[in-house]
Amino acid sequence: MEDIWQRIDTWLETHAPQVFQTLQPGASEAQILAAETALGVQFPEDVRRSYGLHNGQQDYTYGLCEGREFLSLERIQQEWQVWKSLLDGGDFEGSSGDSEAGIRSDWWNPQWIPLTYDGAGNHDCLDLDPAEGGSRGQIIAFWHDASDRTLVAPSFRTWWERYAEDLEAGLLVFSEEYGGIVSLEDL
Repeated sequence: MEDIWQRIDTWLETHAPQVFQTLQPGASEAQILAAETALGVQFPEDVRRSYGLHNGQQDYTYGLCEGREFLSLERIQQEWQVWKSLLDGGDFEGSSGDSEAGIRSDWWNPQWIPLTYDGAGNHDCLDLDPAEGGSRGQIIAFWHDASDRTLVAPSFRTWWERYAEDLEAGLLVFSEEYGGIVSLEDL
């Protein structure tokens, strides 16, 4: 993960220093363990290493991930708790997702760990409970008001590798108007 974050950091420092400044220093091992305990999961090693380098963004002034906030461990727990409370309250009874192969057809699953936030309840999630044919640690798109559950990347590392490649290829750019790093196609 170090090599990927070095590429991302270098690009951000040059092309979007205002976004780079929102990245927090890495989390300690104790902070990572506390988050895992609170969520009842164990993160894959690439997730642990990444959060040891950058513990998400300190605020949502500018979105790192196509306009979305890259969640810190604290923010992950906050967003996860919102969904867990709704699940425990029975809000998803009788609801299911329209999921791609390898993704459970749940509306929401407590082992879907939010990694990004768009301000409206939508997330890219780390899927630690895939369906048959999926991979533990795959990244999925979760929409709060739509049933689509799609595969974003087969792993956390691949997700960030593609992000670094897209930055370097000019497919992702900084936009003040759109509040952060966004796809060139969206402008």
